[in-house]
Amino acid sequence: MVSVVHSVAAQSGFEHSLQTLSEGLSAEETEKIRAAAEFAQSIYGERKLGSGEGVWHHALGMAIILVGLKLDADCRLAALLFAVPTYDEQGIAHIEERFGAAAAQLVGGISRLNHLRPITHGFVAHSVESGENTPVEMKAQIEILRKMLLAMVEDIRVVLLRLASRTQTLRHYTVEPDELQAHVARETLDLYSPLANRLGVWELKWELEDLSFRFLHPDIYKTIAKQLDEKRAEREQFIADAVDRLKREVAAAGIKDAEIYGRPKHIYSIWNKMRKKDIDFSSVHDVRALRVIVADVKDCYTVLGLIHNIWSPISKEFDDYISNPKGNQYRSLHTAVSCPDGRSLEVQIRTREMHKHAELGIAAHWRYKEGGKNAADGNYDEKIAWLRQLLTWKDEVSDSSDWVKHYKEAALDETIYVMTPQGRVVDLPRGSTPIDFAYRVHTDLGHRCRGAKVDGALVTLNTQLETGQRVDIVVAKQGGPSRDWLNPSLAYLFTHRARAKVRQWFASLALEQSVADGRSIVSRELQRMGESGTKLDELAAKLGFAKSEDLFIAVARAELNVRQLQTAVRGTDAPAEAPAAAELPVRKHQASDEAEKGILIVGVDKLLTQLAGCCKPAPPDPIIGFVTRGKGVSIHRLDCSNFSNMEAMNPERVIETEWGGQTEGVFAVDIVVDAHDRQGLLRDVSEVLTREKINVIAVNTQSKQGTAHMNFTAEINNVSQLQRTLALLHEVEGVVGARRAGR
Repeated sequence: MVSVVHSVAAQSGFEHSLQTLSEGLSAEETEKIRAAAEFAQSIYGERKLGSGEGVWHHALGMAIILVGLKLDADCRLAALLFAVPTYDEQGIAHIEERFGAAAAQLVGGISRLNHLRPITHGFVAHSVESGENTPVEMKAQIEILRKMLLAMVEDIRVVLLRLASRTQTLRHYTVEPDELQAHVARETLDLYSPLANRLGVWELKWELEDLSFRFLHPDIYKTIAKQLDEKRAEREQFIADAVDRLKREVAAAGIKDAEIYGRPKHIYSIWNKMRKKDIDFSSVHDVRALRVIVADVKDCYTVLGLIHNIWSPISKEFDDYISNPKGNQYRSLHTAVSCPDGRSLEVQIRTREMHKHAELGIAAHWRYKEGGKNAADGNYDEKIAWLRQLLTWKDEVSDSSDWVKHYKEAALDETIYVMTPQGRVVDLPRGSTPIDFAYRVHTDLGHRCRGAKVDGALVTLNTQLETGQRVDIVVAKQGGPSRDWLNPSLAYLFTHRARAKVRQWFASLALEQSVADGRSIVSRELQRMGESGTKLDELAAKLGFAKSEDLFIAVARAELNVRQLQTAVRGTDAPAEAPAAAELPVRKHQASDEAEKGILIVGVDKLLTQLAGCCKPAPPDPIIGFVTRGKGVSIHRLDCSNFSNMEAMNPERVIETEWGGQTEGVFAVDIVVDAHDRQGLLRDVSEVLTREKINVIAVNTQSKQGTAHMNFTAEINNVSQLQRTLALLHEVEGVVGARRAGR
């Protein structure tokens, strides 16, 4: 594994820097690097970044980091030229003309991410300081930001450029501290080091974490650094000596093609382990660690025996995850040993197949380190594995176009990531519009949406959004959605969530209209009877309703007739629950023969029954009975709201009921259809009902402001017939909703 050992401070001059930047490149590529460096210097001059670092100094540092990662010439060119578009409006075009399209595309990509950086930085800093977001909300938002960074680029090398840039910024702060360094460090730990971890860029991950930890917790950092009581070079020498000795023992045992490597634990990782396990420094046994990769399982246990023969095993520090894999199928041998000088050493032993699974499978290293089982969905995990494989292939890919081809296979294109004006990132399915965005943020924002600005420019409400855009919703003080939003041909809505919210709003609006209509009917009848002073809540209770609004709805839907209302007002004997006594035409010839239809009253024989008009049950609806005064048992659907009210008031009158074996005949149901009004709509709806051999016995239609609301009382044989009919009604042009009423 390559370590990043270069730094800007180590360069003694321009020529020395060019020599470093040209490592591994051809003569032609070296000349391009020289030309790019001269071009960049001429544009940057003495300009500085927000961190206080000189632009040229930062560009050179980025490029040298990429040399350490052994990235190609185009990446190094992009690092040197990263800020050209900031100071030259035609910068991308000039770069493409002089240095090629590949370098220009990379510079364009890093420019887009740099444009995003102040927003992500502002979100993280504000959230941490203000405490407005809970830890769970913060984690979720940061996870979306990570995905957004990957989704915004067409070439994975852009992410590597961004990681190199952040590493260079943190290096600069070690030389010239700044008041922003704590915010930058927090953002790095939340956003960038996990990305480096997921992509397998370990050398940058370690440095990003250690430098960030140094700025956020300087006292703890210094304490752990002192406890290591040895210089990094000495620790690395210790690892090198351990590797050499183990290699000799493995070779002597006849084990071929074994890979043995190691590295000292970095300070942030040591602190993380101490904190998570609640242990002190002396109990951290993997400050120094080796990994051994062999061909098969037999060799794993052979190497384990060799290690325990060379060094003394530490009690209770051995785990056999080969015989007993972890829940995520991670397999490996873990042991910790004590060396003669008293220093401890952790060793992991696994086969190549186990190693591949641990690095790229569901047991990927980043899942273990970040500790979240639900950090990303399975599809996202597969894409991350693809990206990490790309990094593994980077030494084999000579043509940069292959990078782009392979990366696009792993592109995170099912989801887009857009931002609110406050910098919060919202994830939406690709194809979403500003209205979908508004409903995703808040239902009320969606209802009152009247316009939208994308990146400051007004757009139509059916504009498809793209990743990285900032969306600002223009709202009305009051009001609701437009029925046009439900018209699929206008493409205002893409997500099921937004479509459901709009439908719910109009359903609620229809309910409010029913309440108003019923109130008007009741008030008019009470006035005609000279009983205007009647308390409506008490009247509703007499009729079996929980509140007056339920009474109004029943009256508006003709579930309660005038005679029952008069009886309740005047106090004479009348049924206590109105819906069961509703006198609909379909029931005048049925009331005496419901028992013949197969309704069984448990424990009672030949009891008068009738189907309730409020919910109109039909086989095979779950049903329940309620004993009325003088009219036998009214049969309700088990989910009927009126029945729930009556049961709460008179639980002793509830009787168990079920459909018997004989359920032939017809049953009345109410069908509600909402649609965009047009010529021939009622004809087309009626044709569906006729084709399905459904007899309609009552119709009530209303048309207002281009929308139609139709109520049909129809006779059906069973619920299956009704469900098939509702599905066919949904297919009629202009219909936005067809449902069974009466729940």
